[in-house]
Amino acid sequence: MGSLREYRDLEIDWSMTPWDAVTLYLEWGNNSWHAQHQPVRSKADFSNYFVVYTWDKAPKAILVRRNSEEALELAQLDLPEQMGQNFLESVGHLKGVYPPNDEVRHWLETELSAKN
Repeated sequence: MGSLREYRDLEIDWSMTPWDAVTLYLEWGNNSWHAQHQPVRSKADFSNYFVVYTWDKAPKAILVRRNSEEALELAQLDLPEQMGQNFLESVGHLKGVYPPNDEVRHWLETELSAKN
């Protein structure tokens, strides 16, 4: 699993949610040309986006690259403890895979641009 800084120049689709990704890449044709994300037309179409995974004891952010064939986990980071607790509270402590909220997104953007 790569370090997040390795991906600082990667174009991140901050509006992509886990359920949008399923609609686009696993249920081809299930969205319109008028939607926020254009339909997938080939295996060369892909998205880079973050999810927050809450199935483990501590929530983590995962950078995903998805196309119609696979989803690759490029990097993952444990959320800082208080941020993780805040996130769990925001989703009712439910286990799942969620889009980052504003707090997590700000932190990820900072981590992506970090020099060290």
